[in-house]
Amino acid sequence: MSLHQLLSELATPAVLLDKRRLQANCERMTARAREANVQLRPHLKTAKCAEVAALATAGQPGGVTVSTLAELQYFFDAGYSDLTYAVGIVPGKMGAIEKLMEQGARIRVVLDSVEAVEALAERPVHQNVAVSVPVLIEIDCGGHRAGVSPQSEQLLAIAERIVAAPGLVLDGVLTHAGHAYHANDMASRTAIAIAERDAAVLAAQRLRAAGHDCPTVSIGSTPTALTDIPLDGVTEIRPGVYVFFDLAQAALGVCDIDDIAVSVLATVIGHHREAGHLLIDAGALALSKDVSASEFHEHVGYGLVCDLDGLPLPGMYVADAHQEHGFVKNVNGMPDFERFPVGTRLRVLPNHACMTVAPYDAYHVIDGQSLQKWSKATGW
Repeated sequence: MSLHQLLSELATPAVLLDKRRLQANCERMTARAREANVQLRPHLKTAKCAEVAALATAGQPGGVTVSTLAELQYFFDAGYSDLTYAVGIVPGKMGAIEKLMEQGARIRVVLDSVEAVEALAERPVHQNVAVSVPVLIEIDCGGHRAGVSPQSEQLLAIAERIVAAPGLVLDGVLTHAGHAYHANDMASRTAIAIAERDAAVLAAQRLRAAGHDCPTVSIGSTPTALTDIPLDGVTEIRPGVYVFFDLAQAALGVCDIDDIAVSVLATVIGHHREAGHLLIDAGALALSKDVSASEFHEHVGYGLVCDLDGLPLPGMYVADAHQEHGFVKNVNGMPDFERFPVGTRLRVLPNHACMTVAPYDAYHVIDGQSLQKWSKATGW
């Protein structure tokens, strides 16, 4: 059976994953980490998939980053015992973390305030947890989402409170240059990458000068990781979306359209000739309402439309999205309704792969002319 026939039998909407592109993307980041002499701890919040993790950690020590308790459990069950939970920790989530630690997991948690340390210090600790929980202090390197300034006195106060708290141990610092997602030229991305590196290294230097151990200096973000700056003083990088890439990364110049490994398979379910659009069964829930690529490119909407082979159709994009409806328009005029009769299968490239793939429970993986199915974690 041909690949087109296999794809025609899938229920839509469905997420397709091109294995060849996935492997190439993983190899690119692995090479970057090797060249920079740092460990790669991929952020698997993007893929949430053990098979993708195996490709992303090939040639690396095997540590991974996650963002949900569901991902922690999923990847531990898949054989990954060195995990960083890279979302600010609260006591209510420590029970699940400590249960995994009892089973042999090493889980690093992240926080950015004395209050958060004190809340953890006061939590009831599982009796069978024989090791302390490693803590990373989150540093704000310019994105202003979370974290403390590397120059602040609060940094040292947090460290002192961690060291004094029973059941906790200071493991280092972590930062993420999320604002690099708004830098669409190499000079801007490089400047942000330098600031990201320097913020983490400065924080580590200040902690060590104060007498604290700081074995981990962790930075992240795909746009900054794929610059060529030296990473002296950094121990690991935590990019995530690079495994798939997406239209937002392409708009920044981090990748090409041909590097995007994921797409949403959809079916044409109607024509609205008066309004001038095709209707597909991939709407806001199937594609997400992220329109990040539109910051730099017009007529991207909720995704670029491709044929069944994954080749972009000139001018075709998802102009609007309701819950289960996508509105496909052509910037060059009316869509060719005769070319795309009801029942036609199309593929849509996502703006933000992490958001788009999250609701699905599996990938349909294109490997040459064959189709495989890889399961993934869902929920929180």
